[in-house]
Amino acid sequence: MDIIKIIGVGLISLIIIVIVKQYRPEFVIYVSIMAGVLILSLVLGKLGAIIDLLTSLSNKTSINNEFLVLLIKITGIAFLTEFAVSICKDSGETAIASKVDIGGKVLIISMSIPIIASLLETILRILP
Repeated sequence: MDIIKIIGVGLISLIIIVIVKQYRPEFVIYVSIMAGVLILSLVLGKLGAIIDLLTSLSNKTSINNEFLVLLIKITGIAFLTEFAVSICKDSGETAIASKVDIGGKVLIISMSIPIIASLLETILRILP
């Protein structure tokens, strides 16, 4: 049960943060970052299995593999952006967090243009 490990890391990190905040508040961000990296590493194994499943399904259907790669990259950008935004907010830098968030959204939109264009072409072919 990986969720128990993730919840355990989160709760133990929370307890450590509460204790460390009383004596050395400047170290709280480091504990938060380490907890985030540890949880991310626990999840990465599952992401590999999901990517393998999507690839095998893509090979069985007529879905363009380039679109699958783009969707995986877009999902990765979304996860990493959210991780960075959370770290920025945890450290009290909401202005930087909002800029990172906007940057991630712009990258996602720019990467999704080929998918949107293909979808629009398909719709135009269907319409009379």
